[in-house]
Amino acid sequence: MSVRIGINPITWSNDDVPELGGDTPLETCLAETKQAGYAGTELGGKFPRQSSVLKPIMAQYGLDIISGWYDGRCAEKDVDAEMEAITPHLQLLKDMGSKYVVYADTSLGRLGAVWDPISKRPSLSDAEWPAYAKKLNALAEKMADFGVRMAFHHHMGTIVETDAEVDMMMKLTGPAVGLLYDTGHSSFSGGDPLALVKRHVKRVVHVHCKDPRKEMLEKARREDMSFMQAVLDGIFTVPGDGSINYVPILKTLADNGYSGWLVVEAEQDPKKAHPLTYATMGFKNLSRMAREAGFEVTA
Repeated sequence: MSVRIGINPITWSNDDVPELGGDTPLETCLAETKQAGYAGTELGGKFPRQSSVLKPIMAQYGLDIISGWYDGRCAEKDVDAEMEAITPHLQLLKDMGSKYVVYADTSLGRLGAVWDPISKRPSLSDAEWPAYAKKLNALAEKMADFGVRMAFHHHMGTIVETDAEVDMMMKLTGPAVGLLYDTGHSSFSGGDPLALVKRHVKRVVHVHCKDPRKEMLEKARREDMSFMQAVLDGIFTVPGDGSINYVPILKTLADNGYSGWLVVEAEQDPKKAHPLTYATMGFKNLSRMAREAGFEVTA
């Protein structure tokens, strides 16, 4: 099976905390993305939102738009309202040739909680899950009909954070709800990334690769730090530079026919972690490990 290696521009500029690389021009992000070896990038806050403007920019750097994050509100809105709200974003992705949208359900306060202790985050009760899953299914089916499928992003600080919550979502939803599997968020939430991917590999449609530093991960959980403070203190790095053994994870994906993007997404302070240095390290490490796992890495 073949995969392509991409990156998220959060390596250069963090949209949640503009002081982290907020002054870095888009042109620098794209030039260094190409220089580091990547075939594509996800969207970030600096990217134009009109495909007629964005297409020539991406062509200039020889990069594809892989996907793009969306702050979902499926738990709060009815399905039609949520679909109406996300349609401009889906249209941009469709115009750019992207197959999936990075859909994170940030209902019930996630955005305001990035500085709160990790224990203080929204969750669903057992009784609320069936109705939520029904809405999520309906929304995902509408997205599929539109032409851009849902890649649901389990994420710290949201209603689908832990491995157990991913299990519940996968159990109660159908194949229209694809899984964006994220090694770093599984680890940070106290989960087991290898066990998680083994359980749900057939539903994985998109992959984010971030590698937690073990000592920082343990400290963040022990001290109930906020997600963003843990990022500032260096909880994440690029694949191969932290505590995760990626080869068994990648081999599970390869053995089960995954063929898509592997995206380096390692939130760090660019003043502490030089973006081009870490982007290059991430590309080399992930490409090597993907080949070792049995993938063909294509440009």
